[in-house]
Amino acid sequence: MFKQVSFPKWLSAAALSLSLFAAVPLVSAAAEAVPAAGEPAVIIGSSNHYPLFLQEKFGLTLAASTTKGQFINDLALVLQYQPTADAVTFSDVEEASPYYDAAAALSQRGILTGSDIHPDQPLSVFQAVFIALKAADLKELAYTYPEAKTAAALDKLHLTIDAFQSLSAAQEVAAAVDSGLVPPSLYNQLKPGTAASKTFLEELLGQVLATKGLYEHYIGRVNDPDIYMKLIDAYNASDVIEAPELESVVNGALEQGLVTGYNLKDARYNPNFIDSLTITYGHSDIKHAVQLTGLLRSEGLQAKVQFEPKTSAFVHLLEWGEPEPDLDNHYKKLDNGNYIASAKEYDISFEFNSAADKERFQPIVLAYAKKDSENQSGLIAGSWWQPLYYSQTELDHYDVITNNKIFGSGYYYAQSFSLNSQSGEIVNGFKSIAPAIDITTSTFWVDRPFFSYLSGEDFK
Repeated sequence: MFKQVSFPKWLSAAALSLSLFAAVPLVSAAAEAVPAAGEPAVIIGSSNHYPLFLQEKFGLTLAASTTKGQFINDLALVLQYQPTADAVTFSDVEEASPYYDAAAALSQRGILTGSDIHPDQPLSVFQAVFIALKAADLKELAYTYPEAKTAAALDKLHLTIDAFQSLSAAQEVAAAVDSGLVPPSLYNQLKPGTAASKTFLEELLGQVLATKGLYEHYIGRVNDPDIYMKLIDAYNASDVIEAPELESVVNGALEQGLVTGYNLKDARYNPNFIDSLTITYGHSDIKHAVQLTGLLRSEGLQAKVQFEPKTSAFVHLLEWGEPEPDLDNHYKKLDNGNYIASAKEYDISFEFNSAADKERFQPIVLAYAKKDSENQSGLIAGSWWQPLYYSQTELDHYDVITNNKIFGSGYYYAQSFSLNSQSGEIVNGFKSIAPAIDITTSTFWVDRPFFSYLSGEDFK
């Protein structure tokens, strides 16, 4: 959102922003799985929400037991891999097989080697690791391991190099351990003859995504001792976003009165958080962000924190006086004497540990970060009449509005919030300015004070 002022409703329909062994067979990287007598019980010590992430982002819920073919399908799904036109031939997977496309896609990328897939065989923990290490782009690292280093890593698992059919297989497991691809909470499952459990594979898939930068993105957590410094550094490193390709459209919409404001954001800062656990909060003052984070910390809420640079644009009327541009506020003069103001702002996304913690966010904000009267005491610095925060999933006591978003050829996008009833007109207006523009609309849940302001019911 941009800086709030008490002017009449120049900020209306669309102005504010958005404004995760000796006595056992030798283990080979190409060995077949041997099912265990029972699935080992493991408590994952990670604070990641990999199972929920896989379900919400990919509709993927793993079964209690998994075949090699199912794991291949699951891995290709989360990595969004599709086969190329190049032919791939397997000894035991025909093109009509439900496993062919995924196996071909992974084979073409060097993740699967050889022509024997054995898709219906139960997946062993080591097969899963051999495949996952290559999918995580760590195989070159693995093959740098000398024997001594390999042995030291395997010692954490109470294994020796002789347990494996080749040095390369031992190296792959060693690198998976040292790199964190297999976290310590799973070491007790890495035994020859053990079938890959549901929890093992959920963690492994999540770690593959994280290693490739495809999981969540965040600068820290609310309780990190350096979170305030990280917020300030992120703010200081951000600038007013300039995206001429998009601005030619949204500035035209501003001049026509089609919208009263818009935001520019950079998709590279998308946190990729789990929607059902996430609240996004917009503001302009970094002191407010620091104090809001401290407030959540003092109230016992833990959350991941992502800082998202944002620019808010609106019409600066000539009657408000000549603007004073600086590094954080840019102005473009219009023919009628008014200006388009572009102000440096930010969104902060919080992914809470639970849905219950997410629901606690609003009462805290309303009590300590919502201005209800002039010169009100007991609030954190820079509190607004209408704090802007929202959820992509339904919450009680929130209202539904629309995000009208346009995309260009790069990472930047522009967005403008509106009442649901006004979205169609805005979309048509954008198309009249740029018929080929890429437009999407989506509804989401916003706090009621902001909704009231947007609808004109109450500017406070």
